[in-house]
Amino acid sequence: MARSIDDIQRDIERTRRQLASTLDELADRSRPQNLVDDAKRGASEKLQDPTVQKILAGIGAVVIGGIVLAVVRSRKKNKDLKEIQRLLSQR
Repeated sequence: MARSIDDIQRDIERTRRQLASTLDELADRSRPQNLVDDAKRGASEKLQDPTVQKILAGIGAVVIGGIVLAVVRSRKKNKDLKEIQRLLSQR
């Protein structure tokens, strides 16, 4: 059975409304502030994950350990240099 012109026009109008709605949604999603908000929300969700928290804690511990090791080595080196200077000054 052939469709009537009125049915075809209604389908075209419905399709236009759907397309306009889709374009509006895409425009809204692509706004920079919305992209930033989505990124923040995604990062917050990731930070709530216990696995990610454990990984970040491990990385933090390694960084702090490295800093402590560097400070200890620096102090030892300074102490050794002072001892060498003291010995050389006694000559």
